[in-house]
Amino acid sequence: MSTNRHGAPGLSLLVGRPGEDPVHLQTGLASLEHGLPIGPNTTFNTGSVAKQITAHLVLLAARDELLRLSQKAADLLPRLKISDVTIADLVTHQSGIRDAESLLSLTGFRDLDHYTADDLRTLAYRQHQRAVPEGHFLYSNTNYLLLAEILEKIHRTTLADLARRYLFDPLGMANTRFKADPRHVIPGAAAAYQATPHGWQHTETPVTLPGPGTLWTTVNDLDRWLVHLHQEWQHAHQLPGQRNLDYRPSDHQPYLYGPGLYADARPGGTAVFHYGHEQGFSAATHLDTTGLRVICLSNDSDVAADQISAALLRLLREHSDLDPGDLLPQIAATQREPKAAVRPQGPPSAESQHVELGTYTCDQAPGSLRLTRSASALHLWRRGTRDQLTKVSPTAYTGNGYTLTLTGAIDKVDRFTLDLDRAPGLTYIRQ
Repeated sequence: MSTNRHGAPGLSLLVGRPGEDPVHLQTGLASLEHGLPIGPNTTFNTGSVAKQITAHLVLLAARDELLRLSQKAADLLPRLKISDVTIADLVTHQSGIRDAESLLSLTGFRDLDHYTADDLRTLAYRQHQRAVPEGHFLYSNTNYLLLAEILEKIHRTTLADLARRYLFDPLGMANTRFKADPRHVIPGAAAAYQATPHGWQHTETPVTLPGPGTLWTTVNDLDRWLVHLHQEWQHAHQLPGQRNLDYRPSDHQPYLYGPGLYADARPGGTAVFHYGHEQGFSAATHLDTTGLRVICLSNDSDVAADQISAALLRLLREHSDLDPGDLLPQIAATQREPKAAVRPQGPPSAESQHVELGTYTCDQAPGSLRLTRSASALHLWRRGTRDQLTKVSPTAYTGNGYTLTLTGAIDKVDRFTLDLDRAPGLTYIRQ
């Protein structure tokens, strides 16, 4: 089933019920420039949905005795300073290693700047202690970047080659591949877009998580993967991979996290799922114990695949007697919810004089930050970009995705703590 929103990006949806042929819906354009519609074989960047693939390759390596999940990651990554982190900790986000992309954002990276996997790993290797206590969950893309390095080291080949050899080729996932270099061309790829007051613009830039965060695939190929995952689930009578790796509490209660998958293990609704957001693309996969599969891939930055997937699952539960094909157009018709505009913050006006408080560095994060104070506000500067902070307590201020806590009076700030969502506990000291 295909419907085209005139001149707009869209999404690709698949619903698979046990014993039935999958139902498809594609809507919108894969390329606005060329007027190419999205089809069932259009490839999308799936972002963090790829974690289940990387984790599965780690479980296969453990099965083949190439590594042990209880093994210290530093045994295979000598530059890793946090020596008590295990490979299982990396898989389940229990390592306490801060997210390197969040750290990199502190430098004020610009849209066309580019970084490599080694740049990100270097930031991981600067960290000398866990950012959260042992046994606590901290979602961090860096965990999976390190797992990719471990896999490449023990197999002596690339993650892309491993995935193709052990999963994609055997499962017939001919349109699936990892894009390790932003210059590589992906056949059948959609472009991602964002609506602006003046029309559409591209959202993709060279800044991307190399390796495990750059899986390009189709709804059909992801369906092959979920069918395979369900077969393993049925055979083991446990959550996927649970025989080898325990699912642990996550950042979204009551859900657990296991081998690259969130799990709802509550009786009557057992399911595994994951979402991904990367450069204007979004993705969602859902598999329950009955074999029901829901897959959504979007190339519109204002259409969140996880929200579409959740809405579709609600309708399927409420109208179990209806054909999924009757529900998909209903979802597609109400898919777009534009995001609120973000007010840009430029340099201060001539009327608003800023008092310089200092330049600050952190030994576990790159670059430096500046603080200034105007008549009524505190401002944080990253490479010429200014954030005006909101005061939430006598010593705490919030910015875009972080909290800044002062350790002294605002007129003489010698140090402060910066807590990002995925990189907490950064201490900055005035130079």
